[in-house]
Amino acid sequence: MAQKGVQLDRETISCSICLDLLKDPVAIPCGHSYCMNCIKTHWDLGGVRQIPSCPQCRQTFTPRPVLLKNTMLAVLVEELKKTGLQAAPADHCYAGPEDVACDVCTGRKLKALKSCLVCLASYCEKHLQPHYDAAPFKKHKLVEPSKKLQENICSRHDEVMKMFCRTDRQSICYLCPEDEHKGHDTVSAAAERTERQRELEVSRQNIQQRIQDREKDVKVLQQQLEAINGSADKAVEDSEKIFTELIRLMEKRRSDVKRQLRSQQDTEVSRVKELQEKLEQEITELKRKDAELKQLSHTEDHTQFLHNYPSLSALSESTDSSSINIRPLRYFEDVTAAVSEVRDKLQDVLTETWTNVSLTVTEVEVLLSEPEPKTRAGFLKYSCEITLDPNTANTWLLLSEGNRKVTPMSQQQSYSSHPDRFTDWFQVLSRESLTGRCYWEVEWRKGGVRVAVAYKNISRAGRECLFGFNDKSWALHCDTNSYKFWYNKVKTPVSGPRSSRVGVYLDHSAGILSFYSISKTMTLLHRVQTTFTQPLYAGLRPFSSAEFCKVK
Repeated sequence: MAQKGVQLDRETISCSICLDLLKDPVAIPCGHSYCMNCIKTHWDLGGVRQIPSCPQCRQTFTPRPVLLKNTMLAVLVEELKKTGLQAAPADHCYAGPEDVACDVCTGRKLKALKSCLVCLASYCEKHLQPHYDAAPFKKHKLVEPSKKLQENICSRHDEVMKMFCRTDRQSICYLCPEDEHKGHDTVSAAAERTERQRELEVSRQNIQQRIQDREKDVKVLQQQLEAINGSADKAVEDSEKIFTELIRLMEKRRSDVKRQLRSQQDTEVSRVKELQEKLEQEITELKRKDAELKQLSHTEDHTQFLHNYPSLSALSESTDSSSINIRPLRYFEDVTAAVSEVRDKLQDVLTETWTNVSLTVTEVEVLLSEPEPKTRAGFLKYSCEITLDPNTANTWLLLSEGNRKVTPMSQQQSYSSHPDRFTDWFQVLSRESLTGRCYWEVEWRKGGVRVAVAYKNISRAGRECLFGFNDKSWALHCDTNSYKFWYNKVKTPVSGPRSSRVGVYLDHSAGILSFYSISKTMTLLHRVQTTFTQPLYAGLRPFSSAEFCKVK
């Protein structure tokens, strides 16, 4: 009970503004007591237009009271100090060297709870209360405590910088457009922040997409490692069994094959692990970058956001992973076949056939596919001329320009009957089959087009024959508003710049199919990674006219 009484005494002689023992205590007309300097400062901050009031009970006083020192309270405070008791908050409430201190507190300052971008001052919980209670303060912008508030002041006009000059790429105050920034493109800081915030979100989406891509690449590499090791181990095992039958005569050759297998295995494993490590490092860096951008996106201070954005928005160059492909590969299986042949032809092995074994080991294919071109000039090296097959064209389609152009018509065309003709959808396939590496471009007008590749045995009638609505065709749907990729009835929204020309790149053996938006630059819209089991044919389903371009 005694301890409770001591606690009551402490509260009684504490200033509710600075939360410390009263210094030069004064009692205002409502009966509440404060440090003389604290209550004066509190009323001064309100300005001449605001009626003085009690910070605790909110009673107002007109005119402003004359403050006189309360002698009795002053004596009581001094006596309590002699007992060693303090009416102060816990130490962790006080501002340390790394903390933002309250600008109103006198003596030992408390930690600031918020900073005000209008007052350009920071406040502890007690001194922040007027911003919540007083109408004039409620419109002020409160942010997390900041030591950089003075950076928001224009050095030329000593005004808060609430505008942004897009011409000079810097924050300015409302007076700057009248002199040094006269005639410049200026907007509010909030408007500029909104624009940059959009860019930040796009950057984060790109980073997250790259993280997903790199994680997929790492999984592909892991599969490659398992396949390499499994194939190599089996080839070694089979070779051991065969060579055991050849007694001492084949002992030397067995050692040579084993050495070559292991050497090639080590080479390929080393290459894969090196790329895997590089991709994992890039993932780590991208995650760090994403965390920085996320933290920046939550910055409430527009000026600080714009100040830090340029240095954080730039992204490092992405690792080229186009060579990491899931494709039918030859590992070490051919070695077993070659050694089996050796067993049956001992005499040839010791003379001429031995060369076959050595070459088979060194020709193992793991990650040898060439990377996808990076420039349009690089793609044009694989350009091919494609024409449309009249025998596949729907009878409501007109072919022209040497069968490169297709246009829907209001009247049926006089095509002869043919089993390859599409009967239920306005679409057509190319005459040429596509294997190896191929590149072509399609230009469309008005309504749009569905650009596709398909196997020859795609159905020619019914809903199942529509490009992208089966497992025998892949299609990019293009119109004036959006892109959508279709495969086996699954629609995937695609983002990218709108263009009336689309480029298509095919690496048949690598299982790569890529679609690009073509304007002044090439922008990847969508990439497919799969295994093609048959030759492909280019397809078009026009909503207006579309044609295969002559590219140079």
